[in-house]
Amino acid sequence: MAFLSYNEIAGDSCTIVKNASLFHFGVLTSSMHMVWVNQVCGRLEGRYRYSNMLVYNNFPWPKSPISRHVVDVENKVQELLNIRKEYDDSLADLYNPLLTPKKLTDAHKKLNRAVELCYRSKKFNSDLERLQYLFELYDDYVTE
Repeated sequence: MAFLSYNEIAGDSCTIVKNASLFHFGVLTSSMHMVWVNQVCGRLEGRYRYSNMLVYNNFPWPKSPISRHVVDVENKVQELLNIRKEYDDSLADLYNPLLTPKKLTDAHKKLNRAVELCYRSKKFNSDLERLQYLFELYDDYVTE
């Protein structure tokens, strides 16, 4: 996932979120969102087929996150983007599991924790726990 400026053009097979903030980018690149993607996203061969109607529009965003947590996510995203700029690699190369720099992996871990704090203060112990929490939150949203 990339954070593009307004003057960059996304390819026709890309999904864009117009006027997205660093907070949006942070949540969408977090483990919270990825467990949702893993569960509800369609696939073509082994690759995800991300759908705005099925995945994005139904994703349970944090309810009224505390502003300092939102700012923390934004700061962690900026750190992540700065680290990405240090390397002259494509995102595919940069995120190759065998080659991902430790500095980038560590930045993602910090971002994941910052995003989780937007959902709740108690740490999640597993992806299953994250997924259960998200489906409960989804249920709250659809019954409101």
